[in-house]
Amino acid sequence: MAPPLSRPHALRRAVNLVNGTTAAGLLTARLGRVPVRQGPGGLLLAGGWNHPLPRAAAFTLGNVILYRSRVSKAFDAGPASALLRHEARHSSQYAVLGPAFLPLYFAAAGFSKLRSGDPASSNIFEILAGLSDGGYRTRTSRPHRHRNHRNSPNRGV
Repeated sequence: MAPPLSRPHALRRAVNLVNGTTAAGLLTARLGRVPVRQGPGGLLLAGGWNHPLPRAAAFTLGNVILYRSRVSKAFDAGPASALLRHEARHSSQYAVLGPAFLPLYFAAAGFSKLRSGDPASSNIFEILAGLSDGGYRTRTSRPHRHRNHRNSPNRGV
């Protein structure tokens, strides 16, 4: 029997049920033929995602965390797992933003790709979820390149 949920976890679970994002996660797991089981903190774990998109080792929809077999040990380890904590933080972001989380996340990923060359390093949602817990590295921003070298103040003579 699972231990009782803390108030924040129960609230997150309830909000994500009401806003429909957990239903989207369960539907995605069903369509992907991925079994779902109870996880810690009211989360649902769906291990064995083997579709090409998204390419991530794990991703979250509401309270449902879908993950690839190669990272299953991180989800079998229980709440102490850094990757599980990272994905749980995304679940909390869904509770705050509801279905708006996805378009905002993709916009932040696009900004991050332009700024740092990858979709995570400068993505505010990944930063708040803990870059290192998610297996991401922090990258510095790309240097600005001038397209018109003739008008560049640093142009050599």
